[in-house]
Amino acid sequence: MSHYTSLKNSGFLSGTVSRRTFLKASTIGMGALAGTGLRSPACGNEASRGQARAKSTIVFFLCGGSSHIDMWDLKPNAPKEYRGEFNPVATSAPGVMLTEHLPMTAKLAHHLAVVNSVDATVNTNDHLAGYYYNLTGHVPDPTFLSQGNSRTPSPDDWPYMGSVVSYKGKKHAHLPSAITLPHKPDDNPRAGQFAARLGVEHEPLYLLGNHENPLDIKAPSLMLDGDVTADRVSSRYELLNSIDSARRNFDQFAAPSLWSKQQERAFSLLLSSKTTDAFDVSKEPQEVRDRYGKTINAMSLLMARRLVEVGVPFITVFWKRNPKVKNTCEYFGGWDTHGDNFNCLKNYLLPEFDQAYSALIEDLAQRNMLDETLVLINSEMGRTPKIGDKRSGGGRSGPRPLDPLSLECLRGRWNPGGQVYGSSDKLGEHPADKPVTPAHIVKTVFESMGIYDLEYIDRQNRPMSLLAEGQPIMDLF
Repeated sequence: MSHYTSLKNSGFLSGTVSRRTFLKASTIGMGALAGTGLRSPACGNEASRGQARAKSTIVFFLCGGSSHIDMWDLKPNAPKEYRGEFNPVATSAPGVMLTEHLPMTAKLAHHLAVVNSVDATVNTNDHLAGYYYNLTGHVPDPTFLSQGNSRTPSPDDWPYMGSVVSYKGKKHAHLPSAITLPHKPDDNPRAGQFAARLGVEHEPLYLLGNHENPLDIKAPSLMLDGDVTADRVSSRYELLNSIDSARRNFDQFAAPSLWSKQQERAFSLLLSSKTTDAFDVSKEPQEVRDRYGKTINAMSLLMARRLVEVGVPFITVFWKRNPKVKNTCEYFGGWDTHGDNFNCLKNYLLPEFDQAYSALIEDLAQRNMLDETLVLINSEMGRTPKIGDKRSGGGRSGPRPLDPLSLECLRGRWNPGGQVYGSSDKLGEHPADKPVTPAHIVKTVFESMGIYDLEYIDRQNRPMSLLAEGQPIMDLF
């Protein structure tokens, strides 16, 4: 008999359509939604529909489980074993408090909206389930519990929100509608980041980068080797088109059709000079690159801005761990900080995040792109507010374990910026009011991009909803 535990989610989203902002979800414990401010679009707030919408969304995923209680939901009046080592500081928005180690982001809080009441119930508290829940909006099925880290992506999984945008939204003329960089988490790929039941034609295009040369971000599947030129590719393309045309007279199956769609996309990308230009961050002025920072995560956010600039609808940046800091910051410089929480946050993670994220928001604002871009920061889970982790032997810097009680997410909003939606209790363990779930967050992303119809036809020719759970948080518009 499987048992279900609660899991805590952490992340945030910022920047948006008519007003930019950022939502941060921090907490825990799921309850009834009465009085939360959530409304079905059919029951009101219709005026928000049809207004300016986000043309693009950027998801910045902090792989490992970021510590919400040390970043944007600090509890300075809680007992010592809860409040931690960091202090909150005032920001450019009255009422919005961030950690002292996000000074550049604090200056931009007037662009942000923070959601402090994300909660969820799932069947396991591991990373794989957290990825799936936050990236799709769907509660992980029992296989996440029974298979644990062996649980691999399945064709019957629910699709990544970016793949839904690719399926339902406006298509880009030259580039894929969903692009992910600078890596594909993890060595054992994690469910939730793929198109799954929507089909391979809606898979994100993966761009790969490395710590050694952060400017070198490429799509290996689209690289030409040796003396292969665009002219030779074009000739090969014409030949394959002739063969495919003849074959289609005999072949009635879906698989070749899907292959043809993938083939079409690959050749289109290879032959487009706009592809090469969009993927080349080295063309950015040196002062712009310096403002973002010299890391692969920073350059990935700069790449995301370039992709928004050329109209790509959905871009995902997965935080890439740095093995070089393994001996000074446990867990390879990722956000899984239960063994070395305060040291890793203070000296590595927060400075890199603060510089790169604030640069992205500033850059979008200066280019008059922030009103049409939604920026979402997310993570697979939060950390337990009570300090101490027996699994890591106590750690050396006030460890916070994975939080099995809640999820935390940050989202964006469309009312005037610098606001907070919902709250957690005095210890940061459970939502105090306006609880929402990852499904509400994902639905809010769809709403922001003008995607209201989520119906699709499955392989048995049955109409189904791609996300029946949750409602968009209309108070954020």
